Amino acid sequence: MPTKPEEKKIDIPAYLSPASIEADVQQALQEDIGEGDITAQLIPADTEASARVIARESASIAGRPWVDEVFKQVAKEAIPAWQVQEGEQVLADTILFTVTGNARQLLTAERCALNYLQVLSATATAAHRYAQLIQHTQCKVLDTRKTLPGLRCAQKYAVLCGGGNNHRIGLWDAYLIKENHIAACGSIRAAVKTAKQLHPGKAVEVEVERLEQLQEAISVGADIVMLDNFELETMRTAVKLTAGRLKLEASGGIDDSSIVAIAETGVDFISIGAITKHCRAVDLSMRFF
Repeated sequence: MPTKPEEKKIDIPAYLSPASIEADVQQALQEDIGEGDITAQLIPADTEASARVIARESASIAGRPWVDEVFKQVAKEAIPAWQVQEGEQVLADTILFTVTGNARQLLTAERCALNYLQVLSATATAAHRYAQLIQHTQCKVLDTRKTLPGLRCAQKYAVLCGGGNNHRIGLWDAYLIKENHIAACGSIRAAVKTAKQLHPGKAVEVEVERLEQLQEAISVGADIVMLDNFELETMRTAVKLTAGRLKLEASGGIDDSSIVAIAETGVDFISIGAITKHCRAVDLSMRFF
């Protein structure tokens, strides 16, 4: 008989808090329920029911904190009994959790809970796929700020569940000096110098398109350099040039067909916006039994 995989511990990152999850869910429920669930009112008020949520396809599961919060706010006595761990890889037809409570409340909570679980599991699934492709290298997969509006922290948490890593959370926690910043500042040197003066404790990353720009970024003490759409051979040259003096991140249209070769050049990170912006919701369903 197959044994259940060892529990995968997913630490809640500092950018998430119970209060923020509560607020997110409250807003999501308000836009869905509005003045009240009129369809649920068709059911006698005292009807009790049990339901199970099932994965209809393979996926990496993420989103439990939001699902639990949905039921807490709509049906406080209905506590999901989870059959899988956060970050676990499941097959089609796996029961994810069961829940028992007032039938009206379960149905009112259903869509919001599944929305979170489907989207965050999709994000985790994408992160897991990319991370697995390059697990034989030292390179790490990063997300980006290309997240669904209102789901920034939730999706970044889901990336961690899938085995990926977080880039900066927003515009406040690290510098990413891109082409337009460089043009407006006058040069990479001017931009990096000002960055270090304004916020000396913040990491400074510079996006470059040519090796000459990389050399300039190295000379002014950038912490990370993003290689934007570099050819593989040029990327290998960049790795030799830096020789451990700073971290290198590859970016630009990277997908399943190109990620392995890029990771094998020796870059430290690969950032992929598609993990969060192109995710297709995982097929899940809730059924009474």
